[in-house]
Amino acid sequence: MGFLHHLEVCNRFDPGQFVPLVLDGRRVGFVRADRSDMLTDRRALFRSAERAIEFAPDGPRGPELTEALGAVAAAVLERGFIPSRRGERFAVTDRWGGETLFELDRGVVPFFGTRSYGVHLNGLVGSGLWIGVRSRDKQVAPGKLDNLVAGGIGAGYDDLATLVKEAGEEASIPPELAGSARPVGAAMYRMEVAEGVRDDVLFMYDLELPEDFAPVNTDGEFESFRVVPLAEALRIVAETDDFKFNVNLVLIDLAVRRGLIGPDHPDYLAILSGLRGGLIREPGKGPDLGG
Repeated sequence: MGFLHHLEVCNRFDPGQFVPLVLDGRRVGFVRADRSDMLTDRRALFRSAERAIEFAPDGPRGPELTEALGAVAAAVLERGFIPSRRGERFAVTDRWGGETLFELDRGVVPFFGTRSYGVHLNGLVGSGLWIGVRSRDKQVAPGKLDNLVAGGIGAGYDDLATLVKEAGEEASIPPELAGSARPVGAAMYRMEVAEGVRDDVLFMYDLELPEDFAPVNTDGEFESFRVVPLAEALRIVAETDDFKFNVNLVLIDLAVRRGLIGPDHPDYLAILSGLRGGLIREPGKGPDLGG
């Protein structure tokens, strides 16, 4: 299987099957071409343009647009294009840390193909790594292996606030300990899924945990935790699909930073490029309107 397999899986995206979604001249998402009528039929909100779907120039913006898109999400759910709404909003921005253009329920984000952001924490102890088994009732990747802490960045949160919140909920890590985690980079990917496309950025953190620390899950996200040697975690990545798809990227990045995957690996440069989504640009920046 190999490390590159997971990077290829996460970066499978055929722009020819999608239509760019454009707001005031900026691409903010991608919509499957065979589902674009869900938007273009709503002429108060959208209009067809050459090789794109545009938000109507005289349509609502800001909070009013957020509320209008809530009705679209309900229709998308009714058509069976998404499994459910999640009751949590993600901000759609012009760039990381930039202006919020509108908000979407997390469950409908892949339908619109807007960029979302998340955090992943490598919980390190000596030469080992804490990993968790995801609950069997999870909507995404039930029963798969996962990082000790991970979560999407909801509207109104930044990366560190999300990390501290998720660390408390998922592993009972005290705020002062979680807040000492070290930011180590970001992984990016654009991946076709049944609902549409995931255009994700994962901010990665390392945290050295005390030997006597034992995680306790409080929000039902995990069934169990255990420590595995880092070499064993990498073997699982290299030989199986046991980890949740994007966790593989975080662990591959950790291996690169620890020198366990180096220039002597035949796929080294492809791995480095794949961890950044082949240098995927910010929405609306550069020649990314159709690709």
